[in-house]
Amino acid sequence: MSDPHAGPNYPTGSPFTEAAGVGRIRFARLQRHFPTLAQTWRAERTDLLAGGLDARIVTAILARRAAIEPEQEIERLQRNNVRAITWAAPSYPARLRETYDPAVILYICGQLTPADEWCVTVVGTRKITAYGRAVAEEIAGDLARNRVTVVSGLACGADAIAHTAALDAGGRTLAIMASGLDIVYPPEHRRLADRISEAGALISDYPLGTEPGAISFPAATASSPASAWAPSSSRAICRAAP
Repeated sequence: MSDPHAGPNYPTGSPFTEAAGVGRIRFARLQRHFPTLAQTWRAERTDLLAGGLDARIVTAILARRAAIEPEQEIERLQRNNVRAITWAAPSYPARLRETYDPAVILYICGQLTPADEWCVTVVGTRKITAYGRAVAEEIAGDLARNRVTVVSGLACGADAIAHTAALDAGGRTLAIMASGLDIVYPPEHRRLADRISEAGALISDYPLGTEPGAISFPAATASSPASAWAPSSSRAICRAAP
């Protein structure tokens, strides 16, 4: 389930996006230079340099690419019911594409629908109080009952409460994860993640196999795709006093 523009031998953009310094702008240069992403995948060093990348980044890309077997990558995506799309694909979320620095690759388990454009992000503390729990449940439940998609991060506390309340109300919810979609964190949210993928989607800009860590969590909570999914004016920030 690779990007429809990728070609048969191009499973994901991971060797490019995992190399330090390859973001949307440099990836766009490659797409302009090469007719297809499949050709980008097979490009030699000189061609990548001609595509606008510097020598350090090209070296990192080639080293990462050497460790990837395209067929195995495709099989891993299919086995985990995950599809990978680039920011240039028609199916890439329009709201996210309009942000300052959209994720080059999105990994999705579940389904995105046009209705998800009408969404609100509900986030908050992991150590939530009884009052905070009640507020998060009320807000997320009411949003879901009014056909507003609830977006959160699958973390303990307010995130899990918001997802659960939306699901229990029969609504849709999206979980933005700070890891590969095959690694649910915290592990005890595995069943919740399964429910979300059935009535919404799990979303990450990290390749399969990426463990959650100190670097990825700030990115998932403060930049694309997490906080960018819904505009700041429509976020419901549920914090409970200590």
